[in-house]
Amino acid sequence: MKPQQNKFLKPVHKIKEQVKPTEVNPEEPKTEAVPRITNETVAMHREDVLKGARKYIYPLQHSKNRIIFLTTTLIIVLIVGFFTYATLALYKFQSYSTFLYKVTQVIPFPIARVNGHFISYNNYLFELEHYVHYYQTQEKLNFSTASGKQQLADYKARALDKILTDAYVSELASKNKVVVSKQQLNDQITIVREENRLGQNQSEFNSVLKNYYGWTQNDFKRELKTQLLEGDLVSKLDVATHAKADSAYAQLQKGTDFATLASQVSDDTTTKPNGGAYGFSISRNNVNVSPLVVSALFQTKPGQYTPIINTGPSLEIDKNISQTGDQIQASHMVFNFQDINTYLSSVKNLQKARVYIKMNQ
Repeated sequence: MKPQQNKFLKPVHKIKEQVKPTEVNPEEPKTEAVPRITNETVAMHREDVLKGARKYIYPLQHSKNRIIFLTTTLIIVLIVGFFTYATLALYKFQSYSTFLYKVTQVIPFPIARVNGHFISYNNYLFELEHYVHYYQTQEKLNFSTASGKQQLADYKARALDKILTDAYVSELASKNKVVVSKQQLNDQITIVREENRLGQNQSEFNSVLKNYYGWTQNDFKRELKTQLLEGDLVSKLDVATHAKADSAYAQLQKGTDFATLASQVSDDTTTKPNGGAYGFSISRNNVNVSPLVVSALFQTKPGQYTPIINTGPSLEIDKNISQTGDQIQASHMVFNFQDINTYLSSVKNLQKARVYIKMNQ
């Protein structure tokens, strides 16, 4: 018995007859075979991409390195040029411009050396600047004239000598443990301010300093500290003058007449013949009398004398003879300290200063 044939299935041979091979159009492009993707092909592709990018990256890196090199070279040239200019201006031409003064505040160019310690060029310009400022603004002096140039040359020599002296004073003060305290400095400024010697208020005080000397308040303190240090050093070393003043004070306490004693022991040759009398009335802002003396006199009653006053250059004992309102008639006896060079001469001989500029004549 023959199996029944499924009506939905065609004989195989008939299917083959119906399926005809697809005709290929010779004009159509042939499709290439898709390459096989492996780790090696990915690496090769990545290298190709990087190789294409390198031609853009390398020039940028080269340009960056060139910019850094040129910038560094330019900075070095500018620094060398600046130091060359500053060196020539300071040491050869001895310029004292405000710009160079500011430069020496930042860069410690030396002007001299004492006992192995360098002295800043700024110290010299500090002394010179306030002198030039005062004479140009207040005295209207023209330093470009022949007489003006000579006066400037003279003061340059004095300014140089002063900073050398200050250096020796500083060294000797250090050896003798002499210092100027901040409180001492502020007290001195307070006395000056209270007597209105530099203006009635802070604004006027700053204005006077700027207009007359071209100073700030810190500049004023700097100069005042130098003066106080020198005075304190001499005061400590000059024991003979202290002994002389102590002896006079002891005699006053025993009842010796002030005028008689002043005419015998005072070092003030102007007032000594008159028993120490000033010869003029003293007010609180009298610029002809030390502010320390004025302060002491106004704390003393008429007929009384002050304790020994250290004014810096000397010791004094003052007497309030009479007082009318804000005016005092007074007399004094003065005991001058030795000149600072008395104590510095031996130090200067042992420690010769080496100066890096030559004064132009």
